[in-house]
Amino acid sequence: MSRYFGTDGIRGLANGVVLNPSTLVLIGLATAQVVKQRCGHATPSVVIGKDPRLSGYMIESALQSAFTSMGFTVLLVGPLPTPAVAMLTRSLRCDVGVMITASHNPYDDNGIKLFTPDGLKLNGALVAEIEALVDNPAALVLAHADHLGKAERLEDAVGRYMEYVKTSVPPTLRFDGLKVALDCANGAAYKIAPRVFWELGAEVVKTGVAPDGFNINKQCGATHPATLVDLVKASGAHVGLAFDGDADRLIMCDEHGQVLDGDTILAAMAQHLHSQGKLTGGAVVATVMSNMGLEVFLNGLGLKLIRTPVGDHHVEAAMRDHGCNLGGEQSGHLIFRDFATTGDGILAALQVLAFLQHQGRPASSLSSLFTPWPQRLENIQLPAGTNAAEVLASAPVQAAIAAANTALGEAGRTLVRKSGTEPLIRVMVEARDAAAMQAQVTAISAAVRAAV
Repeated sequence: MSRYFGTDGIRGLANGVVLNPSTLVLIGLATAQVVKQRCGHATPSVVIGKDPRLSGYMIESALQSAFTSMGFTVLLVGPLPTPAVAMLTRSLRCDVGVMITASHNPYDDNGIKLFTPDGLKLNGALVAEIEALVDNPAALVLAHADHLGKAERLEDAVGRYMEYVKTSVPPTLRFDGLKVALDCANGAAYKIAPRVFWELGAEVVKTGVAPDGFNINKQCGATHPATLVDLVKASGAHVGLAFDGDADRLIMCDEHGQVLDGDTILAAMAQHLHSQGKLTGGAVVATVMSNMGLEVFLNGLGLKLIRTPVGDHHVEAAMRDHGCNLGGEQSGHLIFRDFATTGDGILAALQVLAFLQHQGRPASSLSSLFTPWPQRLENIQLPAGTNAAEVLASAPVQAAIAAANTALGEAGRTLVRKSGTEPLIRVMVEARDAAAMQAQVTAISAAVRAAV
């Protein structure tokens, strides 16, 4: 069981048990030592970005201190989307990338995502080595005084990333005459996203572009699409785009205010790429959370849906294993592997808008591609100190899950798991029949609450 790393890096309460200055320095030192042992040159480098949370200043300073004390050159890029840090890690030939973010969580949480030189999420054996060093600081070897590192700010990071995402679409592409509503979640995309779409000719109306360190994801962004829906309806926009706090997710809505989630976007882009002969691997990769309606739709196109555990790094790894170039999550992490190594909300939005323009179709045409099976996700809060694994393994919970699976048969499925980022147990049930789905969500959730 990982003590520090969860589904998507490290995440927790800012200034709490893990994300406090002393532990953060240890995490930075441990990461630096593990990376330094493998990089093969004398002056390793790291790029560090963040979202606009207040606690980002503290975490950035702690990590900067740790990496320079291990002899790293530290490149600070300030508030940028997570996929921008992944891209810059590759582009700058850095040995590791660090993004300080808690993604869609509220401001009082924060976290750390780590990237390899290839721009991939760091996980597996390297994470285990880092954790072992954090728990054994005596094994850390600091740089000699004459080999300390330096830190500097990379002034053109925003421009580099903007050009990168724009090169993912044809150079002649323009969005003239298109009104785009943006909700940037008061997060990392607050400057970049409006500029990208404006530079490509769109008329931009926007919200969630005034971060104050406390309002990230607050009643806005990809996890609260009602704000985007209201903006689209009030402005008469042709399409709405919502990102989360670190802009690695995209949720859309059409001109009527109908929300389009990651499954809908995957269906549309799979159909389009497949018709163009550009979809590789004969499949789309998604997680266990994706709707069965998507799977049935893809099967009708002669394609497979390959499912992975939750987390876009699992999706990306499966895409590499199966030679696929399209994958993502229902929550809006979308990976176009021809262009990116991780979920990228802005890049994904450009891909979808380019497709709609190429087809001459309105955004509302996407909602009719497939009929989602009724699905409900219930999050059950865990009291402090609760062992989620023990709750899930308890006899009453297992019995409720087994009974649900028997009752649903081939016409439904259940997924009960602990969250990798929050103190929650997530109960998901979907079925062809809405009443059957609701009955089993209620039964399983009651068993979980009783066990808690």
